[in-house]
Amino acid sequence: MSPSTERPRIEGDREQEIFDATLAVLADVGYDRLTMDAVAAKAKASKATLYRRWNNKVSLVIEALQHEKGAHDTEVPDTGSLREDLRSVFCGVGGLTDQDQVAQFASVLTAIARDPEFAEAFRRDVIGPKIAVTRQLWERAHERGELRDDVDLDLLEPALAGIVLHRLFVMGQIPDPDTITRVIDQIILPAATRAPADHQPTQKED
Repeated sequence: MSPSTERPRIEGDREQEIFDATLAVLADVGYDRLTMDAVAAKAKASKATLYRRWNNKVSLVIEALQHEKGAHDTEVPDTGSLREDLRSVFCGVGGLTDQDQVAQFASVLTAIARDPEFAEAFRRDVIGPKIAVTRQLWERAHERGELRDDVDLDLLEPALAGIVLHRLFVMGQIPDPDTITRVIDQIILPAATRAPADHQPTQKED
């Protein structure tokens, strides 16, 4: 049988109801304790219905996360400056100030460390598209001449999220637009960008 015959598609509103139920259970108990039974009960569906469409909870949760709000907002901002592009991405829907998105990340954090199959799918299918968007911001800034020639994008690109999420999960400080802007202004931009021409040091005349 073909894959489509083996795994019939659940269409439209019913599919979204199952995704919404999955995310609700995920938020309530976390990935580690989420079960197909719990999702089926929340969605008022049979477990057999879920298994006809999804192999396991990894595939179900990953697809639900892909269909969450903001997941398909792939338009890359183009404000003309790296600073405003970063603020637009990280302070908007699906960014680091989006409480739903941050809560979902928290609910899968231990699974990323403990479940290699889930971690691989999460990095590829959920985090991957987000990284692709921010990568475009950095590449565009490089084309505009904003960045220093020696900047290591692979090292610097994830630094903003890393700093903000460290403050959240380790220090308990909830992200807000002001905090993200201060990290951008005081850490990211000084590390990445050229000094403005009018601030360049000049040699003293004899």
